[in-house]
Formats: sequence, structure tokens, C-alpha cells
Amino acid sequence: MLGETLPSITKDMDTYTYRLPIGVCAGIAPFNFPAMIHLWMFPMGMVCGNTYLMKPSERVPGCTMLLAKLLQDAGMPVGNLNIIHGQHAAVNLICDHPAIKAISFVGSNQAGEYIYERGSKNGKRVQSNIGAKTHGVVMPDANKENTEPASGRGLQRSRTALYGSLNRHSLT
Repeated sequence: MLGETLPSITKDMDTYTYRLPIGVCAGIAPFNFPAMIHLWMFPMGMVCGNTYLMKPSERVPGCTMLLAKLLQDAGMPVGNLNIIHGQHAAVNLICDHPAIKAISFVGSNQAGEYIYERGSKNGKRVQSNIGAKTHGVVMPDANKENTEPASGRGLQRSRTALYGSLNRHSLT
């Protein structure tokens, strides 16, 4: 999170990478993982120096409120993590508000496509993980006969080294 320096990548040239906070980030989480998905979102955003607006599912907001209370009890300054409740109006607010610079979403295809389109039109960085797929990339030199059966077995046997629900993406 501090950036990188690559000295002497060629004659008289160094490369510097700076990682800077972008401001207010938002997360929209599904109902079926009331704590796990949230913990993929706001801790990373906040550790990187951003403030965070979290919108839990209106069906199960309790875990999000408990996580916020734990942060508050641990001494997190007020305003670093904010919670918004609601349905469509809350999502639209997140997608449209000019202070929000990035959105992270996990959930259904329909909602994810909507959030991606609306947020992107408003100049936001949008990460939209939709369709409950475990994505994988098959490189052009891979043995495709072995890759697809192995990826399915990986999901069935809970092997983390293999990919399930393989989605092909052309790299050429």
C-alpha cells in the first residue's frame, strides 16, 4: 500500500508507483452473506485511506450495524464508516452522488449491470461482481481438454487451487 520503486528498469529510467486514497468509496452487499462480503469491502477501502459508505441488504442489516459498532468501540473516528439503508433510492444515491468516487458491488446480474452502467456514467470506478461465478482465464497455451474438467472438479471438491464455473475470455 506504500507503492513501489523499480530502479534502473532501463538506462537512466526508474519507475515509481504511488498509491493514494481516492476519497469516498461505497459498497453494496447482498443478503445471502450478511457479514463476509462487507469484510471484503470497507476494511480494504478504509485501510487505503478512504472513507466508506456501506449499504447492506435491507433484509439483513444487523451484521453491518454490529461491524460498525465494533469499529466505533475500537476507536475508529466518527465518519470513516457510514451506513445507508434502503433499496433503489439508496442505490441511486450511491451511483449518482458526486462525492462518491468508487463503488464495489456483489450480487445479482440485473442489479450489478444496473449499478455498473449508472455508476460508470457518473464517472465512478465500479467493481461489479455478479452472477455468483468463480471466474478463470484460460491462457492460449493451456491444454483445454484438461482445464475444463479439472475446473469443475475443483468447485465440487472445494479445492481452492482450481477454478469452478469457468468463463472463457480471449486474451488475443
